[in-house]
Amino acid sequence: MADKNRPLHILKYLWDHTDEEHPAIITDILAHLEGCGIHTNRKTVASDLADLQDSGFDVVCNKSRQNQYFIGSRSLELAELKMIVDAIQAAKFISESKSLTLIEKVSSLASPHQAEQLKRRLYVEGKAKTTNETVNYTVDLLQSAIQSQTAVEFQYIEYTPKKEKILKYDGYVYRLSPYDLVWNNDSYYVFGWNEKHKNIIKFRVDRMHRPKFSAVEYHPRPDDYDIQEYCEQVFMMYDGKRSIVKLKCDNSLMKTIVDRFGEDVETHLLDDKTFMVTAEIAVGPPFFSWVFNYCGKIQIIEPQSVKEEYLNRVKEAYNNI
Repeated sequence: MADKNRPLHILKYLWDHTDEEHPAIITDILAHLEGCGIHTNRKTVASDLADLQDSGFDVVCNKSRQNQYFIGSRSLELAELKMIVDAIQAAKFISESKSLTLIEKVSSLASPHQAEQLKRRLYVEGKAKTTNETVNYTVDLLQSAIQSQTAVEFQYIEYTPKKEKILKYDGYVYRLSPYDLVWNNDSYYVFGWNEKHKNIIKFRVDRMHRPKFSAVEYHPRPDDYDIQEYCEQVFMMYDGKRSIVKLKCDNSLMKTIVDRFGEDVETHLLDDKTFMVTAEIAVGPPFFSWVFNYCGKIQIIEPQSVKEEYLNRVKEAYNNI
């Protein structure tokens, strides 16, 4: 039986031990097969390698005095695996222990020699990993619920002033018809119809406690539902009363403005140091906080009512210090 599986043993050996920089010769393969209790010869192994190539496996042969064999193309290239590992380390919604487990699994897609290069530490400024070890199961449940149009129910976690985790509203059970999962600012959110509020709302996935499928009837997506529009409202300062606002900005902030409002935002140069931005913005705390963050490099010019409201908020914050 072992001899019948000989080509599979050869393929596994090449997959586990070779890459372009670490090829194997037939002598290496023969030694491996001997260790597996399979006795054969060079001619048979060469024939098996040719059969693997003919079957579509990317077994590359560098022809020389001693032919060298290695797996040419894997599921993912090393550079792609490195990006995945970096993303896992950077994602705040993945716990430290789960990150290590995922990285180990990703590393198995590379050769052992390449896997060593995946043992990298990525510094992420301000990184704060979640302590919720079940986020991946919650995401999987929500994906299934979205595809099957099934409602879910859960409790929601919040924090006391002492930084203690508690269940919101004494363990109130939320019921949600999920529509979309959104990854924003390194956190997962789910958007859907909330039975309590009778409208569309978002929840942080890693703060959902003991989610499960619910027996309540699933609320179909409203005809005017647009996930892009909801994301703009919630995450990009478009939620609330909208107003056309003019902002005077330092020239160094053009990239910031484009990142925030897109390349189509209306701008024009004022002088060699500043430019003007005209954009529709929801006037509220997120917008004012964003302006304040740039320490005077962004100034509200119009309308006067928005400028005055901003100044009043700054004064109020100063008086409360």
